[in-house]
Amino acid sequence: MKTSNISDELYAFLKECGADLVGFADLSHIAECSYPRGASVAVKLPDDVLAGIQEGPTKEYLDCYNELNAKLNNIVKRGAEFLISRGYDAYANSTDQISYSEDNISLIPHKTVACLAGLGWIGKSCLLVTPEYGGSVRISALFTDADIECGKPITESRCPEGCNACVKACPAGALKGKSWKAGMKRDEIIDWKNCSDTQIRIMKERTGIATDLCGQCFVVCPFTRKRQY
Repeated sequence: MKTSNISDELYAFLKECGADLVGFADLSHIAECSYPRGASVAVKLPDDVLAGIQEGPTKEYLDCYNELNAKLNNIVKRGAEFLISRGYDAYANSTDQISYSEDNISLIPHKTVACLAGLGWIGKSCLLVTPEYGGSVRISALFTDADIECGKPITESRCPEGCNACVKACPAGALKGKSWKAGMKRDEIIDWKNCSDTQIRIMKERTGIATDLCGQCFVVCPFTRKRQY
């Protein structure tokens, strides 16, 4: 049964499911999306895992990364089920359902939904930066036709003027130091291939596991460093 306060109900439900941050976005102008609204959810990295990757990625970080992805999948799938049970259409953009282009860019990036929902902006790291947790979050999204009340989009970087901490910390030298504005292409901010190849090499050297995971760009972010860990 559809209700008039679905925004508050969905927000409370997603928080109850374990989301640390929740925001709602107007997606009606995005041609690739057949739903007019989206919910963006974020979960933060645990303090001990974040503290442990100050010098480089670890096996514990990889395990946590996978656990958080599973947690996010559960949150958005339960959120979609919640909306459907109330008479709305919904789609969980989980890792097993998300669609990618040939150059490994999702058709409707989680970061796009997060920025439109007002949860954060894209840093020079090419990652979402949130005021609360910096870049030390994992994110996901769900889409719906429910008339949820949307947040105010963030359309340009809010990083401190002149800050290049993530650019300097990148072991691949893959970050180009460009300040983000809505509509910028990924390649304007990062050499993704160089970034991915370097992550795989470093993870292999440090853990024996060849996968693209690093974290050095967001651990030095001033917004991440505001966290107590």
